[in-house]
Amino acid sequence: MMRFCLSLALAGAATAAIAQSGAQGDVAVTIYNNGQALVQDSRTLNLPQGRSRQEFPDVSAQIRPETVTLSGTGFSIVEQNFDYDLLSPDKLMEKAVGQTITIVRTNPATGSETREQAKVLAANGGIVLQIGNRIEVLRDDGLPVRVVFDKVPENLRARPTLSITLQSSKAGATPARLSYLTPGFGWNADYVTLFDEKAGTIDVQGWITLSNNTGTTFTNARTLLVAGNVGGGNNRFRAMQSMGDATIDEAGTESNDRERLGDYYLYPLAERTTIANAQQKQVSFMDVNGSPARKAYEFVNGWLGSNEDPRSASSVLKFSTSRNGGLGDQLPAGTIRVYMRDLRGDPQFIGESRVGHTPMGSSMSITTGQAFDVKVKSIVEERTRLSSRRWRTKMKYIVTNAQAKPITVDLAQSGLWGDVRIEAQSIVGERVSADRIEWKVPVAANGTTEVTATFDSRY
Repeated sequence: MMRFCLSLALAGAATAAIAQSGAQGDVAVTIYNNGQALVQDSRTLNLPQGRSRQEFPDVSAQIRPETVTLSGTGFSIVEQNFDYDLLSPDKLMEKAVGQTITIVRTNPATGSETREQAKVLAANGGIVLQIGNRIEVLRDDGLPVRVVFDKVPENLRARPTLSITLQSSKAGATPARLSYLTPGFGWNADYVTLFDEKAGTIDVQGWITLSNNTGTTFTNARTLLVAGNVGGGNNRFRAMQSMGDATIDEAGTESNDRERLGDYYLYPLAERTTIANAQQKQVSFMDVNGSPARKAYEFVNGWLGSNEDPRSASSVLKFSTSRNGGLGDQLPAGTIRVYMRDLRGDPQFIGESRVGHTPMGSSMSITTGQAFDVKVKSIVEERTRLSSRRWRTKMKYIVTNAQAKPITVDLAQSGLWGDVRIEAQSIVGERVSADRIEWKVPVAANGTTEVTATFDSRY
């Protein structure tokens, strides 16, 4: 990129037909989980009678012009344009191709300046100029060179600007509200969880994390967050719900007095805030202490197969979002990070999980990691073909515990597709779904427990 100084001599004052409003007025921003936001900007326009062009600087640089509405009384919209090329040295040179500029060179020894008129021939990968009868490439050789422009191109702006041509029935100050959709905003929830295993409780601090990559700062804005999978946009939370580490063991059926919008929950920020461009901002929205929770171990064996080496069980934190005995609120999609205190009393990070939008009253399982001392080995002891479409499989699961305390492991066999019947089992399990059975397996301190089951599979 060429490094040279740009000097600008502005043209005369704007004509009376162009009236420019101030920057942002009273701004309200509604941010959705799908990366979209609704901006509503209330400004007072100083309108002349008849036709005028009103300019709205400081709109989002990613504004969707087709979604723009301007509401107010006493005027009608004739035309609107969005100028999204922003003022920069490179853009100025690009727009100056075919135009005449002034090159100012300074003699480093004497400080004297020389000026030449130059026509810009190209500005693609370098600046090519025609000066008189010669062609010159403007080099980045460290010598003091300035380029002087006599005006800013009409469609080049210092700030993202929307211009709207209005027809007004009368002159005077007129309130108006500019509304539009824009990508570039985002929000998600982050949860900091402190687990006390001895007391069987958790403390949860919920944070809303806002991000703004619209290219524009929104100052002192009333901010409203919408939790839910709103149609349109790039909704990453749909993918999060399908591939997250956290699971809803039982979906909640409770409700509270939190404001709703259709099928979505609203989280208004208590105070106005400035959402700066290229910034992340965090605001607290949940603070729960001493909610019941317990640690558990889970292991899922896929289909009726063996694993040659013992595999770690998952370390899981279980709790509820119910009003009684739980967090007492909905959980917007985000990330739950879990901490525990060590022997010195210092909180230490032990794992995290992603969680989808979770209704109040749900039973939750948060996978924090893989257990060091709890292993499970699955073994196919015998597989017999009874007919062309029928098999009998005898399984053995060896669960080991290297801890100095007894534990219970939630052992599951999944992949029981089709007509799969359980002929025998050493521990009575629960068929929790058409393709899954679960056993509660007690394992003594520094001990081993074996579970056997025979499956009759018909296809």
